[in-house]
Amino acid sequence: MKQLVRTFALVFVAAFALMILASYLNKSQGYSGGNTLTIYNWGDYIDPELLKEFEAESGMKVIYQTFDSNEAMLTKIEQGGTTFDVAIPSEYAISKMKEENLLVPIDHSKLPNLKNIDARFLNLSYDPNNQFSIPYFWGTVGIVYNPELVGDLTFDSWNDLWDPRLKNQILLLDGAREVIGMGLNSLGYSLNDTNEDHLQAALKKLSTLTPNVRAIVGDEIKMLLANEEAAVGLVWSGDASEIMDQNDKLDYKVPEEGSNLWFDSMVIPKTAKNVEGAHQFINFMLDPDHAARNAEYVGYSTPNAEALKLLPADISQDERFYPDETLTSKLEVYNNLGKKMLSHYNDLFLEFKMHSK
Repeated sequence: MKQLVRTFALVFVAAFALMILASYLNKSQGYSGGNTLTIYNWGDYIDPELLKEFEAESGMKVIYQTFDSNEAMLTKIEQGGTTFDVAIPSEYAISKMKEENLLVPIDHSKLPNLKNIDARFLNLSYDPNNQFSIPYFWGTVGIVYNPELVGDLTFDSWNDLWDPRLKNQILLLDGAREVIGMGLNSLGYSLNDTNEDHLQAALKKLSTLTPNVRAIVGDEIKMLLANEEAAVGLVWSGDASEIMDQNDKLDYKVPEEGSNLWFDSMVIPKTAKNVEGAHQFINFMLDPDHAARNAEYVGYSTPNAEALKLLPADISQDERFYPDETLTSKLEVYNNLGKKMLSHYNDLFLEFKMHSK
């Protein structure tokens, strides 16, 4: 027993010494909390030149890490093993982070460039008054299609998907909110609807779409559509832009009944060590010139009204990715439906998928 205790003590002392050494080395290399900013973002989701400019302007060292899903990001922040000063989750993840007390309130007085954000994209349901989040990029859910393969269909309406000429020609995202939401929107209902009669009506209508559904897929939807393996796909606008870059025959449409308006936003996690630096970085990214350059590099839609004025006309005037207010007024952010209702949506989607096989 004494030998075991002695061994444990030696291990503890060694671990403590390594921790002190790591801290010393980090500080000696400029990596202490006050002059280091750790950013957690999606892959290839920022112009790297902007990070260099921020370092030069602020005197801080930027440590940049990436994630590939909101769930992975949430898990890492919940575990608290790694400290992040700025993270860029989607709106539904922000709702969850608020519920779990994982976010620091944002001090708007430290963000003079916040005035540049389009008022349409502020004070939304997932974060009233933007207490915890600042919009970074936004987009929609809509339809990518190949005009050469769909005849005279224009997809001004979701109901065009039910056209019998599209038999075995549609790819759907493997997402309950997207597919059930599409069914609800096609009937004129909100994609956040919790009325059971409306949900059952949407499921019934979706079941009649199955002859046209080729497959329900994940990320491979981009490759399949670009390679013309199907004529039509239900996709996020960011993916649509990437698909169309690979195949310029394709087009993108958000149906007139309405759809999802999604946001990725900048937040400050509760465990941040450099809250002041986080505010500096957020304000830096809200600068019109920086936001415009970032939008050109990434290819997603900027919520920054002043940045939009600086973008080339072929980007800023492309209503597929910057729809006018007539359409955006019909778009909805996904509400946090709660665990019980979200589980019900998933069950309805599973029933639809089983019916589609």
